[in-house]
Amino acid sequence: MKAGITRRSFVAALPALAHATDLLPSESKKVRDPATEFELTRLTDPVSNAWLLPPHARSVISRSTALLYCSDRSGSTQAYRLDLKSGESRPLTSASKMDRNTVSYLPDERTVCYFDGPALVTANGSRVRTIYEVENGWERTAGFTLTEDGNHALIGERQGDKRRIRLVPTRRGTATNVIEIDDDITFIRHRPRRASLLYGQPDSLWLVDYTGENHRKLRTPAGTPIQALWTSDGKTFLYLRIPESETELHELREHVPDSNEDKRLAPTSQFITFSRNADASVFAGVSRNKASPYILLLVRVARRELTVAEHRARDPHDVTVLFTPNSRLLLWHTNREGKSAVYAFAVEKFIEETEVSEAYCTQPACAASDLGAAE
Repeated sequence: MKAGITRRSFVAALPALAHATDLLPSESKKVRDPATEFELTRLTDPVSNAWLLPPHARSVISRSTALLYCSDRSGSTQAYRLDLKSGESRPLTSASKMDRNTVSYLPDERTVCYFDGPALVTANGSRVRTIYEVENGWERTAGFTLTEDGNHALIGERQGDKRRIRLVPTRRGTATNVIEIDDDITFIRHRPRRASLLYGQPDSLWLVDYTGENHRKLRTPAGTPIQALWTSDGKTFLYLRIPESETELHELREHVPDSNEDKRLAPTSQFITFSRNADASVFAGVSRNKASPYILLLVRVARRELTVAEHRARDPHDVTVLFTPNSRLLLWHTNREGKSAVYAFAVEKFIEETEVSEAYCTQPACAASDLGAAE
């Protein structure tokens, strides 16, 4: 008797077949940077916009094999998962009004968390769950982050002259206020391995426990702190400072909250955004200098910069740069070719590979991988 496809096996195969049709073909293309002559890989086609997530979000899975990013290729902003070996992408969400600056994986690296309008939701396949909704009369501010265990979200909100930070459980529980103040909140960063957070104001940095206790202003030099990232152990954080004088260079600084010690790490070529690698030995920055619109690497020990590529973005503030957890790949997005596209550059010749921190890795052992699409 000839083997055939039974009705039962056909029906069982339907979900897999439907899942396979979601795959979008690779858009990867080798390009050579005109300023440095380095060979880059453009991972997405600039016929539509594609954006990386903020550096503090969980976007590159622990084994450095896939990237969570956002694109408007479908006509609305949605989250996609890009396989860094094959270059293929898969849509993960069907949001109506996604805020791409709030998108992040939860630690299982399958569930995506994001704001869809006023609602904070999680999506895993067809399972979409609303876990929080901004109260009537309040609106969100720029501040948003998830804790490293994914159990809570920290959200900035405002109502008239009032500002507050809310602690929101992502599974079960009731949202609570951490603090309520009268000044603007520019960003929020969960402190790793501690029940506290760092937040920024236009001219200062503050630390506070989730209970609202131990709320204190940190001792930092005059100027504007525009971005901050914790080290993986939560003992120090790194931040960009714009001096009060326009003739001074933007500088990268490090702060130790427990001792209130603050020190300069290095002046920069007018970085306006930055990221760090896993052990904070190397930094990547986006220069806002109009004469030198570059993506640069800054080595902590040498305090020297290496120009990687031109970003030539219309607004450098909109450029995001980040490392994969193993520090083998540098990623950024820019609209240098019209619409925003994601680019990759292999940095293994310039910096050492790093181990993935326990805070990031959700597997018993995390292995490194190469960028197959760039080969």
